[in-house]
Amino acid sequence: MKLLRFLLPLLCATAVLAGEPKPDAEGWITLFNGKDFTGFTSADGGPVKWSVEDGAMCGDKKLGDIWTTRQFGDFILEVEFKTTGNSGVFFRTSDPKDNVQTGIEIQVENPGGPDKHSVGAIYDLVPPSKNAAKKDAWNKYVITAKGPHITVVLNGEKINEMNLDHWTSAGKNPDGSDNKFSRAVSQFARSGHIGFQDHDHKVWYRNVRVKPLDLHKS
Repeated sequence: MKLLRFLLPLLCATAVLAGEPKPDAEGWITLFNGKDFTGFTSADGGPVKWSVEDGAMCGDKKLGDIWTTRQFGDFILEVEFKTTGNSGVFFRTSDPKDNVQTGIEIQVENPGGPDKHSVGAIYDLVPPSKNAAKKDAWNKYVITAKGPHITVVLNGEKINEMNLDHWTSAGKNPDGSDNKFSRAVSQFARSGHIGFQDHDHKVWYRNVRVKPLDLHKS
């Protein structure tokens, strides 16, 4: 009996790992399989309410954000998106129930700005250098998080970057402007869930994959 109690958690953990997608030869992990929401959950841990349309994840008005069950620290994330209005890609989120205050968001929306809330913005922190998005069409993000450094490439153009360590005051950006964060962004977790926001507009995400980075090998 004691041996069973010891082995059971290990067997369960092995089963979970066995069900996770494996990296390909280049280290990429496909997060969305194009068919169902294996590997995703809602903020409260329940089932995902989004649908699948033509091989894309589709959120449509008050269905709730969706989150990877796995957590990632340093990585390259690739994702294609299209939206009728507003959404966002979250990462390193430590508490999906409090996503804005515990994770970083890259804004998703139809073209606007550029400002701290437009497509390509590191939300409420850094505006994109330009508006590189296509309206009512598929766009592609490549988001890299490595230590404190965040970079955003949109449709092949580098349009944003930041060093989290420069955000040392709650509610303030380094240039003195206000932000909505109750803690200094430099104190945010450096590992967490990847999430896709439902912001009361229809949004699609496809070709979602992540490449974990090992700083010791860089």
